[in-house]
Amino acid sequence: MKKISFWLLFLSLYQHSLCGKQPNILFIFTDDHALNAISAYEGPLAKIAPTPHLDRIAKEGMLFDHCLVTNSICAPSRAVVLTGKYSHLNGQLTNRNVFDGSQQTVPKLLKKEGYQTAIVGKWHLKSTPTGFDHFEVLKGQGHYYNPLLFTNGMDVNHVGYTTDIITDQALDWLDQRDKKKPFFLMCQHKAPHGKWEPALRHLHEFDDMEIPEPPTLFDDYSDRSPASAQHEMGIADHIGEKRLMLSYASKFTPEQFNQFDQAFRPKNEAFIKAQLTGKQRTRWHYQRYIKNYLRCVKAVDENIGRMLEYLDRNGLVGNTIVIYSSDQGFWLGEHGWFDKRWMYEESLHTPLLVRWPDRIKPQSKNDLLVSNLDFAPTFLELAGAQPPRDMQGKSLVPVFKGAKPKDWRKTHYYHYYEAGGHGVPIHYGVTDGRQKLIRFPDPNLNTWEYFNLDKDPMEMKNLYGKKSYATNIEAMKKELHRLRKLYKIED
Repeated sequence: MKKISFWLLFLSLYQHSLCGKQPNILFIFTDDHALNAISAYEGPLAKIAPTPHLDRIAKEGMLFDHCLVTNSICAPSRAVVLTGKYSHLNGQLTNRNVFDGSQQTVPKLLKKEGYQTAIVGKWHLKSTPTGFDHFEVLKGQGHYYNPLLFTNGMDVNHVGYTTDIITDQALDWLDQRDKKKPFFLMCQHKAPHGKWEPALRHLHEFDDMEIPEPPTLFDDYSDRSPASAQHEMGIADHIGEKRLMLSYASKFTPEQFNQFDQAFRPKNEAFIKAQLTGKQRTRWHYQRYIKNYLRCVKAVDENIGRMLEYLDRNGLVGNTIVIYSSDQGFWLGEHGWFDKRWMYEESLHTPLLVRWPDRIKPQSKNDLLVSNLDFAPTFLELAGAQPPRDMQGKSLVPVFKGAKPKDWRKTHYYHYYEAGGHGVPIHYGVTDGRQKLIRFPDPNLNTWEYFNLDKDPMEMKNLYGKKSYATNIEAMKKELHRLRKLYKIED
């Protein structure tokens, strides 16, 4: 009995020491990654374009079905992740703003908790990164080939495919870091943001197939408010030559160019010769777009596999939490679109996959309304720190451990500010996951939309003004007012 008691005490103390140890945090972030392009989400492209390494995170951890962004555009989303505050408070309302790096951010707070901090990859906030022990970031959007990385204040040129290089540099930093400290690494890919130039090894992926079209590819925007019909993000008319790979964006080496051009030039010449019009032309655009997008995703997934394999090989799995997300969702031809920005479902939802051995139950699925607003307080609680009171999100740590907090949000507030980008007007709204109310305050529109998501998940019919939904709409308006007051938004 004494021996058994001794070993039980030893095991208890050992487990307590593990629980008290600050975990490493690996945050892998992509740009414009739609849920339908991750096979763990079991969308229409799951069998066509599987993502086995992303699926591994979901299989060994937790998949979130309803992770919603606060502002579906690149720079504002990144600022929310860094600050845990809505755009109107962190100052990054649009892509045009310059991020104020002097403000409170997660890496600064984590450094105070003893973490070594680094960011590698896409930054897209115009200012110089602050709060990081190490940074090497793309300038602006960057290119898919031969990127320049602004590295700790110096420009450094690289030759190769950007998704691979970002991973290379992230792994190099992991090798060279101070291994006595826990790490917080933000590995942030350009992909699969346009313009979608695949890796050389993937140039002929999907060549032998037709990707199924989404049922709303030829949406005419009837039964909606006038807002969506004014878009400028149509696959038919707005996608442009560089997004279709009829011309190229990157500066290639001669060897890269020859291989790249040989893959696309014959197909481009055949397309031009065919002089397609109408739906035939739109269908060609869609196939060209979706295949290149999925090819870029394939490189992301492979490189996530490299990151996971590094953790395996170096004995880091047990005390490293891996979080995968993207700055927002994206349209893969739904409604005939290729961008984001709107509060509609495909743009509003972003992927969230989290692995935390011995804390998160493998193959867990979560249906709470969570948000990128929650990432910053989550990082801090993982580090053992109390999130500052001015952060507006909630830590996901209890959720990781299987809890469903009674005070968790029942609704989510969204606000888009960049008027005119791709024809998308300023709008804001509220959703509870089953219904959605959107306000377009522009005097030229001055309109509302209300959708019943249970009956109309593709958001094809605006029910605002319908008497049968008057009670629901009024309740949602009251909730919208409450949230605007809660989040300190001036009317």
